[in-house]
Amino acid sequence: MLSAARRHLVFDADDTLWENNVFFERAIDDFVAWMNHPTLEPAAIRQTLHDIERANSVAHGYGTLVFLRSLHECFERLAERGADDTDRASIEAFAARLRSGDVELIPEVEHTLAALGDRHDLLLLTKGAPEEQQRKIDVSGLAGYFRRTVIVPEKDVEAYRKLVADEGLDPAQTWMIGNSIKSDINPALAAGLGAVFLPNDNTWALEHAELDAPTEGRFLQLQRFPELLLHF
Repeated sequence: MLSAARRHLVFDADDTLWENNVFFERAIDDFVAWMNHPTLEPAAIRQTLHDIERANSVAHGYGTLVFLRSLHECFERLAERGADDTDRASIEAFAARLRSGDVELIPEVEHTLAALGDRHDLLLLTKGAPEEQQRKIDVSGLAGYFRRTVIVPEKDVEAYRKLVADEGLDPAQTWMIGNSIKSDINPALAAGLGAVFLPNDNTWALEHAELDAPTEGRFLQLQRFPELLLHF
């Protein structure tokens, strides 16, 4: 266990506090099956979609509306024609499922946050479309565990440095906790924070990355969310 000093713990949201990408994956499965492409294997359709999503995330950010844009572009590229009204209705139905319904918390998240909040200063840092992310935060019922929730367009090194400056955090006493090496771990380490990697089997393919070499003692990898209580 790390020292008992009070720390600043910064949490990712999607696929760290609640399930998120698994629902996008199900929508993609349905989209690929619906495409029923005459020559391309499902894996090739998925790869085309991932390439389109990568470009759109840079140009337009994240969230359901950007995902919907990517589905439309993927259809038109692979079908080699524009979508008609029936096609558009079907495509939009895949994305519509993602904009409604409850948030499915990761097991033992709420209990763990409650216990950690008695010991440490908790913040939430998430990226994406502000209205969509705020809706999930509100529906989750977890907002009260955090001193502040922050929504940013991208989680890069500068986003972490800005959070440290805005909140008056001591990087040596600050740890980022999340499921994405690309967005949660590497940029946090580069900004001088510690980082806790909590893998999620359904992490978005575009969030996969190689781990940068962390400073000794500034990186942990855990398997389950409540294991945080053994270290903080």
